[in-house]
Amino acid sequence: MGLRDIPAFFGLNSHHYPATSNPVRENLVNRNGPNTIHKNGFNFSVFTFLGRLMSRKKPDGSTRTEEEDKVYNWLYALARTEKSLAFEYVQATERGLSFKEADRRLKESGPNVPLDYTFPRWWQLLWNAFFHPFNIILIVLSVLSFISSDYPNGCIMLILVFISVSLRFFQEFSSSKAAMKLSEFLKFPVKVQRCAGRVIQTELIVQIDQRDIVPGDIVSIGPGDLFPGDVRLLTSKDLVVSQSSLTGESGTMEKIADIKEDEATPLLELRNICFMGTSVVSGSGTALVVSTGSKTYISTIFSTIGKQKPPDAFERGVRQISYALVGVMLVIVTIIVLSSYYASHDLSQSMLFGISVASALTPQMLPLIVNTNLAKGALAMARDRCIVKSLAAIQNMGVMDILCMDKTGTLTMDRAIMVHHFDSWSLPKEKVLRFAFLNSYFKTELKNPVDDAILAYVYTSGYRFDPSKWRKIDEITFDFIRRRVSVIIETDLNTNNGNNRITDRFMITKGALEEVVKVCCFVEHIDRGVTLPLSLEDYERIIQLGEQLSNDGLRVLGVATKKIKGEHNGVDTTNDEKVESNMVFLGLITFFDPPKESAKQALWRLAEKGVKAKVLTGDSLSLAIKVCKEVGIRTSHVITGPDLELLDHATFHETVKRVTVLARLTPSQKLRVVQSLQTSGNHIVGFLGDGINDSLALDAANVGISVDSGASVAKDIADIILLEKDLNVLAAGVERGRFTYGNTIKYIKMSVIANIGSVLSLLIATLFLPFEPLTPRQLLTQNFMYSVGQIAIPWDKMEEDYVKIPQKWSLKGLLWFLLWNAPVCSICDISTLAFLCFYYGTYSPLETNFFHSAWFTEGLLMQTLIIHLVRTEKIPFIQEVASWPLICSTVVISGIGIAIPFTPIGKVMGLGKLPLSYFGFLVVLFLGYFSVGQMVKRIYILIYKQWL
Repeated sequence: MGLRDIPAFFGLNSHHYPATSNPVRENLVNRNGPNTIHKNGFNFSVFTFLGRLMSRKKPDGSTRTEEEDKVYNWLYALARTEKSLAFEYVQATERGLSFKEADRRLKESGPNVPLDYTFPRWWQLLWNAFFHPFNIILIVLSVLSFISSDYPNGCIMLILVFISVSLRFFQEFSSSKAAMKLSEFLKFPVKVQRCAGRVIQTELIVQIDQRDIVPGDIVSIGPGDLFPGDVRLLTSKDLVVSQSSLTGESGTMEKIADIKEDEATPLLELRNICFMGTSVVSGSGTALVVSTGSKTYISTIFSTIGKQKPPDAFERGVRQISYALVGVMLVIVTIIVLSSYYASHDLSQSMLFGISVASALTPQMLPLIVNTNLAKGALAMARDRCIVKSLAAIQNMGVMDILCMDKTGTLTMDRAIMVHHFDSWSLPKEKVLRFAFLNSYFKTELKNPVDDAILAYVYTSGYRFDPSKWRKIDEITFDFIRRRVSVIIETDLNTNNGNNRITDRFMITKGALEEVVKVCCFVEHIDRGVTLPLSLEDYERIIQLGEQLSNDGLRVLGVATKKIKGEHNGVDTTNDEKVESNMVFLGLITFFDPPKESAKQALWRLAEKGVKAKVLTGDSLSLAIKVCKEVGIRTSHVITGPDLELLDHATFHETVKRVTVLARLTPSQKLRVVQSLQTSGNHIVGFLGDGINDSLALDAANVGISVDSGASVAKDIADIILLEKDLNVLAAGVERGRFTYGNTIKYIKMSVIANIGSVLSLLIATLFLPFEPLTPRQLLTQNFMYSVGQIAIPWDKMEEDYVKIPQKWSLKGLLWFLLWNAPVCSICDISTLAFLCFYYGTYSPLETNFFHSAWFTEGLLMQTLIIHLVRTEKIPFIQEVASWPLICSTVVISGIGIAIPFTPIGKVMGLGKLPLSYFGFLVVLFLGYFSVGQMVKRIYILIYKQWL
């Protein structure tokens, strides 16, 4: 954090507004008055910051943020006013800013970049990765181990800390770069009107860098230009703008300067306002820049990208376990150290024994088990052509219960297929198809998927229209004002007199239905072979037919023709309106972006696993409903973005929870939907998107998923990248995520009950015996061997019932699991203690070697075998057997544990040989343990309806 960021940290000038006061803007953007936001500046901001830090409350999405409201109020105020008054709002003139004034404003407002966010330095990320309760526990224990000359144990714990910190630092360092990509697509030169001269001012058109644009500049725009900021149009001529960077849809919108809007119009549909990052498709105009940099719409909606996310439920759970272990450790270790010192009067030995107990209480292998689990899942998903950027995302996929996705390319094939060729009475007619085919065949400029769809339909359906009999004369190309394309073609007619060449010449027009009907004066009755004037009844019937087809999710185009007399040597196409007139309407052709064959199956697989699908799209509601019906998504509850804006807080959450299709959404609305599902619905949400407009939702979702062909910003933000846009890959990923999560939970639950049970047993034995139940070296060796044996857990299998439904982290559930199962371990240990004391008479300090050997062997076998009881709801080894790596690990560690007392290593450790009768006791003990444990398990499942 640099010096210039310190005021921002405390809330002072955090949005970098220009220092020059603009009371007009302040009153427009702050409905409660210009001074309500920064009242009592420093103190208010500090306490607000501390309150937010303590609460860690996640936005619920039901309302817009304060910054969004400011932008909305400002832009709506400008859209509602006359364009001449807009100059007063930004304190500018119709002649443009002077160079001096522009430089002054640039210094005050800063460079015109879409995000004003200071990314954390590498050392800040490293500190965040290091400062974790679990790491602190291990570091403290390692320091105490070194102080007590227990170097091997200290080194092992430091290595585990290094692995954990390195993995987390690498992930956060990579993800923090994501928001930087937003500025890459906004670097371009801009034509600006400036005024120069002291006495006589002259208006000049200069070209400057987009970063130097300031509010009050007048910019000239033409085809291909990007808007350098949010602007209010001053003049426009046939201006058509693409807002795909904000909406994600390929459609265009006509913009008009001489118009006043009202608040009933959705923000992105304002016709006199254009937004930073959108582009001009056709036409030209001039515009007044009203917002730049961090105060633009695109900057406001993307301002959260790159900032640190709050920890997910699993991470919070691990932290809570760490805090709980610290509390238990302080109490139990203190008692054990005091008891040991009271018995031995050797403080250093007692401290070393206490450190060993604390080490035994800590699940040291948790980072290694978790990351091995995740890495294994990532490799498996890579084989499914799926790149995992954030390992934690695999775990989140396992608990994900809602998947939000866009429609285009995810559920559909992202290409057009021709469906119908109707006349104006909705009857299929070959003549309509023939003339549509000739238009697409001879069209040479701006070929698009619709033309390919028509040609493919004709060729694959067996039609023989023989275009070689026709010659192209001219073409009137498509533009976004007329929204139609015309070709002029001719063909020779067969005559009995071979000396006279007679030709038929036609103009064929194809385009948006309403635009084609607009230039028609006649309608052809194809069956009757007559052409009649286009009546009002005909017009209404054609438009109604088009609306009906559109409501069915089809794209509708009109086809018209006009016969040109053959004796004319040429046609003047310089006046499009004159040439494209008095035409004969033939009919309609329809297209559909078909659903993927795999989509319905994949959605069914996801539903089987408890993952509900919601479609969040910027496209029309009718088209979204059509696609969703095709793939099996229920459409009984749907809503549009403008309707969402009208809902209050409670209704918003209830509606988002209920609906399955949300259409005409802006990027910020997608974000709010995701946040509502996370907070109000307490869901784990995945989001699949590939555009810049999806970046907000991708960043906020628990699992952000993009595709290899997506925008660079989307790919950088996403946790998972699909090399193929196939939902079946996600279904497989959900299953792998649940395997990963399940095996991690196995280790956590097993280690917690084993460690707590073992330490409680040590505490009881320490209080009861006149000597330590195990020496520090023996205890650390036992703990190390047990921990190594658990490395095979990531390769274990999960029961089918477990992976069928999402599994969520529950600290309360873990505590109940601990209270029910840890005492079973302690009972077995206490039974061993009683058997050794009363049967073998090992209460005397003279029998410490024998007691240590017996306790060491029983404790190691108990902690090694417990995984088989915990890992399944069924009876272990009978109804359910673990995977072979885990079986091998259990056999090897158990064998080594039994053999050590009989080896020279055991002699060095102070262990002695055990009689055969003791192993007979262990067989009975563990049969009793598994029997009692299974009974407790059945009661627990009966009460809580789950096990893991």
